[in-house]
Amino acid sequence: MKPFDKKLVLEDGSEYPGYGFGANVERVCEVVFNTSMTGYQELVSDPSYTDQFVVMTYPLIGNYGITDEDFESKTPSIGGLIVRDYNDMPSNFRYTRTLGELLEENNIPGLHGIDTRMLTRSIRDFGARRGIITDIATPTDEAVARIADAPVPHDAVFRVACKKRWYARTSNHRFSVVAVDCGIKLGIIRSLNRHGCNVTIVPPTTTAEEIIFMNPDGVFLSNGPGDPEDVTPVIELIRRLRGRYPMFGICLGHQMIALAYGAKTYKLKFGHRGGNHPVKDLATGRIEMTSQNHSYAVDAASLEGTPLQVTHLNLLDHTVEGLSCPKDRVFSVQYHPESCPGPQDSDHLFDRFIAMMEEARNDA
Repeated sequence: MKPFDKKLVLEDGSEYPGYGFGANVERVCEVVFNTSMTGYQELVSDPSYTDQFVVMTYPLIGNYGITDEDFESKTPSIGGLIVRDYNDMPSNFRYTRTLGELLEENNIPGLHGIDTRMLTRSIRDFGARRGIITDIATPTDEAVARIADAPVPHDAVFRVACKKRWYARTSNHRFSVVAVDCGIKLGIIRSLNRHGCNVTIVPPTTTAEEIIFMNPDGVFLSNGPGDPEDVTPVIELIRRLRGRYPMFGICLGHQMIALAYGAKTYKLKFGHRGGNHPVKDLATGRIEMTSQNHSYAVDAASLEGTPLQVTHLNLLDHTVEGLSCPKDRVFSVQYHPESCPGPQDSDHLFDRFIAMMEEARNDA
């Protein structure tokens, strides 16, 4: 067996030796895990993973390569990828490059050959922590010092979001939607197009006056990375626009809606990441399997005194998964109803957004 050449060191000094692939760079990031069995390309290109090392609990990664049609962003911004077994010889006829080549092109380090079960249990038991992917020869105390010296970023949304507005149009559209990009996944835009919406994607610094000038039928608030409290321009935007247009938020958008109405958010011990989270719709009693990717949640107790109603609940830890303010035609979910790949149980939420815009148009 060839000797290890890279390792992951956590801030508590624990080490996980392995082999590097992708870009040969040293980096410090928060270490989290994802329980999905497929979808590593969508995961790597999801902007919500900015500044994070993602540990895949499914052991075999890379076996179907990378295809040009399946990206969730144009430029992957994940901090790094950690897997048990990396396959560098894909068998899928659709693949155009390997996972390692994609990581190398985008200066993203990868690590394989480590005990991902042990690492996942550590994150589960002790919470998400920062770590460093570094050379195997780096002394442990020096690696821990480099982690401590690395600043914690608070500008992730503004780094990954678009800087100028752009358009995603569809034939015979019925509605026009402005999507506030905080790290939006292309799958969400495709879902809105499929449901008959022309979409104008705008930066998170866009003002209420600019959106009012566009005269949309509805406003969509996207997913994205980091702490929702850092995205103050969008929180203020929601306050200015609520009640004026139907509004739908996903993931980070859900959290920002809660903050805009006066509720609070908090950081979870290790977050929700994967395509197997059961969520209960409190209105219908229906249970949906959902795809999730977030570190923060809405504080249920802080919703008291706000006009927001809890509509969905996570059955694993009873965290808030959905909110609604019928008076303002505002609703949100913590999970990803577009989930590509993943369960399609929640696609009907886009129909709900369409119905809200139809109702607002008829009432105008």
